Amino acid sequence: MTTLRLKKGSDARLSNSHLWVFSNEIDTAVTPLKGIEPGEPVKVERANGQFLGFGYANPHSLISARILSHQSNKPWDAALLSERLATALALREGMHAKPYYRWVHGEGDLLPGLVVDRYNDLVVVQINTAGMERFKDEIVKALGKHDNVNHIVLRNDNAIRELEQLPLYRETALGNPPESLVIVENDIEFKVPAELGQKTGWFYDHRDSRLALRKWVKGKRVLDLYTYLGAFGLNAAKAGAASVLAIDSSEVAVNAANENAKDNGLSDVFTAKQDDAVEAMRALFADGELFDVVVLDPPAFIKKRKDRDAGMRHYQLNNRLAMKLLKPGGLLLSASCSQALDMQALQKAIQESKPKQSPGIQILEHHFQAADHPAHLSMPESLYLKGLLVKVL
Repeated sequence: MTTLRLKKGSDARLSNSHLWVFSNEIDTAVTPLKGIEPGEPVKVERANGQFLGFGYANPHSLISARILSHQSNKPWDAALLSERLATALALREGMHAKPYYRWVHGEGDLLPGLVVDRYNDLVVVQINTAGMERFKDEIVKALGKHDNVNHIVLRNDNAIRELEQLPLYRETALGNPPESLVIVENDIEFKVPAELGQKTGWFYDHRDSRLALRKWVKGKRVLDLYTYLGAFGLNAAKAGAASVLAIDSSEVAVNAANENAKDNGLSDVFTAKQDDAVEAMRALFADGELFDVVVLDPPAFIKKRKDRDAGMRHYQLNNRLAMKLLKPGGLLLSASCSQALDMQALQKAIQESKPKQSPGIQILEHHFQAADHPAHLSMPESLYLKGLLVKVL
């Protein structure tokens, strides 16, 4: 197996169980990256030659290696992959009565580069690194051996693959999956049209936040921005909201959200409309519309650290407009899925968006990604989703 040796003093983070090795941490004079095949299994050593871990490498990526095992008797192979998948599945089966969940969450399940979402007997897989791509057949085989997994779809069309110089594609690896996904979450059934290309099709990470919202909305007028398929808004409607207006820029998503409302008997309360969220907020404000609760769950405005300043301005703009639409004492659930924006930064964005006449903002709840999206304690990067439920005084 090819060896990568770290520079002196570069092992502290990795010794604390972090899973990423950056290119500038490798002593390329001793163990050059040149000539290593993308995704090739490697052994990582400290500067003194002491074993640190097994993983895989990609010389074309800033993250030149990812660690999969810190045990010298457990190299990265099909057996370890199968063991990790089984461990991840047992965790989810222990927390969910029905098979609708994220089965594998990359680094959080010690399987960097792999994401697996389960929709009953259908499994959707995202492979985001060259190392996992080399194990594609083993991944499909290991997933397919589990009970009640009848269909496996590979949705390897995420732009992040381009950073690893991997091709983008979709393919069916097992079975004959239906054209549309069906999800059961918080006693609501959602259908996902086949043409929608949002990651694996659904966002399980906000499951807990959507459930938590329910206790705040009975009899309230709710605005759900960036609704996608109506997840937050339909949870509000199910919990007794007086009315829910949901906004999304995708016509396909809006039509599907309205169909989901109809199928769940909630169309008398829930209405989704196609519009840009920012423009919709401005128009609603101009019309004098006010809401008791506003949900603001935008896409990631900060995809790279260099975009942080521009992204912060976008979060502030959205939060400022959302607060203008609140009735006195109204509630705002504001979320961010930007990895580079931590909870403190989100709080700052909300604070700096406060209306001048307001004496302050109360934090009622902190929200994070659901338990089937475990974060790795040594990797702050893996705690990517955060949200705040606040009351604007």
